[in-house]
Formats: sequence, C-alpha cells, structure tokens
Amino acid sequence: MMEKDDQLTLRRVRVMRYVMPLREGGSLPALADADDGFSYVLKFRGAGQREKALIAELLGGEIARLLGFKVPELVLADLDEAFGRSEGDEEIQDLLKGSQGLNLGLHFLSKAITFDPGATKVDALLASQIVWLDAFITNVDRTYRNTNMLLWNRELWLIDHGAAFLFHHSWTNWEKHAAGSFPTIKDHVLLPQASQIDEVDIIFKSLLTDNKLSEIVDLIPDEWVLASRDVESASEGKEIYREFLKLRRDSSDVFINQIKEARHALI
Repeated sequence: MMEKDDQLTLRRVRVMRYVMPLREGGSLPALADADDGFSYVLKFRGAGQREKALIAELLGGEIARLLGFKVPELVLADLDEAFGRSEGDEEIQDLLKGSQGLNLGLHFLSKAITFDPGATKVDALLASQIVWLDAFITNVDRTYRNTNMLLWNRELWLIDHGAAFLFHHSWTNWEKHAAGSFPTIKDHVLLPQASQIDEVDIIFKSLLTDNKLSEIVDLIPDEWVLASRDVESASEGKEIYREFLKLRRDSSDVFINQIKEARHALI
C-alpha cells in the first residue's frame, strides 16, 4: 500500500510466474512471482466466491491496517491473457484463464509460521482488538480450525479476510446485516482472552472515520463491483459498502454485547 498526495492507493504489479498452489486444489491461492521482484500469495478472481472474495480481502485487510494490525501489503495483480497456457495441470490452467485481468496479491511472508493458540499466548488487549475487528467485518474464518494468523519476525500478522462481509453475497437487507448481531463470533479462536472489548470499541470507532472508510472502499476496482451484476453501477455498489461500514461502526454495541455474552458462556 502507498500514499501519494495523501491519497490511499494500492500498487499494481504484473504476475510473471505461477510458482505453486499453496493448498490442495488448483482453485485455491497460489504463490506467484511479480515483475517488481517480489513473491505474492495470489487470490484469483476466477476461484470460489470470485470477485466478492477479493473485495472482502481488500476491505478486511485495509481496515485491519488502518486499525494498526500487521497485514501483508496488498497489491492489484495483473494476469495476462497468455498467462498459464503452458501450465500442465488442466484445473490450474482453467483457473488462470478464468482469472485474466485484475487479481489480488498479498506480499509473501517467507518463513512465517501458522499461529498456534496452544503454543503462543496473545495478551488481552490484542485479542480484544482482533475479536472486535472480526465482529465488525463479519469475518467467519478466524477459528481454532483455521486461525488465519501468522507469526513472522516474532510478530502476529493477520491474513485471509476473503470470508468476511457476508452481506454482499445477498445484497437484500444489507442494513439489517450492518446493524445486526454476529453469532459466529462465539467460535473465535481468541474470544476467551478478549476481556478489554469496551476499551477497544472506543478507540477503534474513533479511528474508523467516514473519510477513512470511504478511502478504503474507493480502492475496490470498479470491475470487481460490477462482475456480479448485483448493482447497476460501480458507484452504487461502493456506496452500499460505505453505508454498511458506517452503520456497522455506529451499531457496534450490538456485536459488543454479543461478544461479552459469548465470552461469559466460555469462562
């Protein structure tokens, strides 16, 4: 991420080489090299939830960064039309063909290790901050089964926010989702330690200003918003994202109370 003339932007790179899939199945993220000399974890627009997963990844990652978390740099990654023609695996070849154009890359943290809640203790403040973030962005994917956190250079880094923002998979009643509860928070891997949620709520809401939220939403490429054909224009779709985030922030007492109740049931 870069700031130029105080305007929030994402760097744009060109994908040069597909290195390897990071998990079984060609439709999942892959390690790739780009023309800037760095390696990235590439999230493909042709996979799974398609562009909506990329939008969630972008919004979730940049909101986390705004709130002070360690998050790998996000870049817009161009995949050329000819890319992948020489790929021998048909499933991967189909994925690459279906992902031509703009994809999303996360800077690869070499030698990072997956966070193990049994081996690494997270203090109450940091745990409360992460739980608040995930309740705010409705991220269902930070559980014991899949923590989506890495330890790199002895610091905790947040990754994989593509399963957040559940509302945009069905645009109807987005206001209800924004102001509503988030039952899945009961499964959060750091919930037991999240004892400072009220203090975090005050600080984080002050950081998530209307202007900052709008800047982050403006990072979404128009073509990603239009791809699902849920809205008539990219500006209409982005305005819904903006209003969702503002209402979610202003309704935080709903998910704060739910966090407290879920935590009380655990301890």
